[in-house]
Amino acid sequence: MSTEEFALNCTVRTDLGKGASRRLRRLNDNIPAVLYGGDKEPVSLTIAHKDIAKAIENEAFFAHIITLNIGSKKEKAVIKALQRHPARPIIMHADFLRVSDKQAIVVKVPIHFLNEEACVGVKLGGGNILKALNEIEVSCLPKDLPEFLEVDMLEIELGDSVHLSDITLPTGVTSVALSHGDSSDLSVATVAAPKAIVEDEALPGSLEAAADSAASADDSASSDDSSGDGE
Repeated sequence: MSTEEFALNCTVRTDLGKGASRRLRRLNDNIPAVLYGGDKEPVSLTIAHKDIAKAIENEAFFAHIITLNIGSKKEKAVIKALQRHPARPIIMHADFLRVSDKQAIVVKVPIHFLNEEACVGVKLGGGNILKALNEIEVSCLPKDLPEFLEVDMLEIELGDSVHLSDITLPTGVTSVALSHGDSSDLSVATVAAPKAIVEDEALPGSLEAAADSAASADDSASSDDSSGDGE
């Protein structure tokens, strides 16, 4: 887990509803948020837009324990959902989940791919790395939460894939998907052949099929000519 700390100053929000949330964003440059989970009731919060906008510039914010300063109280939480404006760089709403030092949490952790350019399948095979996942959902205690997970592509050959089971997880961290069984061993990344090579490999079969079709047509024509001569 990273030693970097994240903290956000919040106030309790009592003016609720869609209209109140719109006014909050429009007039005060704040956003509505909710803190839930644990054995406490959900709390509606207000956070300055500039503060959370700055925090999310750091990728680690999304896989890190965050301190919410709510008046004189402090709550430990993780970000669970972030609603953004569909067209403008504006955050609309945030959801936070309380965490306990003794209770496991489920968090999506970003993947960092290593040695992409030096990858055997890319450098020698001319392939391209196709990424199926950019984050992995893990379960762990808050103290064990990794900031990111690494996937080394160096030895991956053309046509091969890296799966969830190939990733070495830190002690105390488990993959949520793999806990459901081997059928959930998803592909994380594949080194695929260039499109031109794939098309060229398919070409001989197409030519062969065309040749067979032509031969069949010739045989049919020959049969018709023979029948005509007999009459």
